[in-house]
Amino acid sequence: MSAPGYPSPHQGPGSYSTAPYPVPHGGYGDPNHAPPLIGFHMGYNHKQPHPGQPVMYQPVPMPEYGVPQMGPSPGYGGPMPGPEYGAPNSGPPAAISPAPAAVVPVGVPPGLEYLTQIHQILIHQKVELLEVFTGFETNNQYEIKNSLGQKIYKAKEENDCCTRNCCGALRSFDMKIKDNTDREVIRFIRPYRCASCCCPCCLQELEVQAPPGTTIGYVSQDWHPCVPKFSIKGANKETVMKLEGPCFACNCCGDVNFELTGKDGGKSIGRISKQWSGLIKEVFTDTDNFGIQFPMDLDVKMKAVLMGTCFLIDFMFFEKD
Repeated sequence: MSAPGYPSPHQGPGSYSTAPYPVPHGGYGDPNHAPPLIGFHMGYNHKQPHPGQPVMYQPVPMPEYGVPQMGPSPGYGGPMPGPEYGAPNSGPPAAISPAPAAVVPVGVPPGLEYLTQIHQILIHQKVELLEVFTGFETNNQYEIKNSLGQKIYKAKEENDCCTRNCCGALRSFDMKIKDNTDREVIRFIRPYRCASCCCPCCLQELEVQAPPGTTIGYVSQDWHPCVPKFSIKGANKETVMKLEGPCFACNCCGDVNFELTGKDGGKSIGRISKQWSGLIKEVFTDTDNFGIQFPMDLDVKMKAVLMGTCFLIDFMFFEKD
């Protein structure tokens, strides 16, 4: 049986349209239908389905199919039930009560509700023509999409000209993440740190805030002479997960995978993948495509921290000086 639709303002009563946001097969959060951890085959170098409209709002819970409702559906409105035709008048009409407020999951920062329903994110860096033709470093900009290619967030680096062009890939920055209504929902803060494996006292770190001003986690580089390793941490800097990349983080005609594990290591539970963008883009630009895969039931705050980890990896290993 197909899932129930949603009332469409362009159709008559009783008509329904499909959901305006992607519905993963098997239902939200079904652990029996988690996708296999096999590369990302919907990268931007492959043929994509035609992307739909951007996700302009955070979806709200819908009533169960077949369950009679005693009032309007939350978040969508609708006509209030009236008395039956021919029923005796029982008195003055009661006041119309407002529709109940949409239920927001407990502990989810505002603007991140949609992340609770997905297990994969695609990040596409936008091409800066000024940077391509002049070599003048500009602020990086990204589009963050779901697996169907729908834009859910946009990211833009905020920095000054001197820092960008003098400090190169090591530069500090503030990265603002906004939804499609231009509301800032996440902020990544990276301080200036060195990148030498001979200096373990000043390793890379990035702070994640959601909403801006409220720290929800960190990603910290772990010292290793050869292999890139990171710790995914909570707001109190307690280690939650580990991330480990290959010895040589270069994607010569192939993807580069950073495997995500629990805090004690063991079996992979997700990954961050730098996707091969094609020879022309890889040689002449520093625009990159990434895929992030994580468990569906992962804490939404840690999903945001993994998003910040992806940006840190981009600057550390794939940003051209």
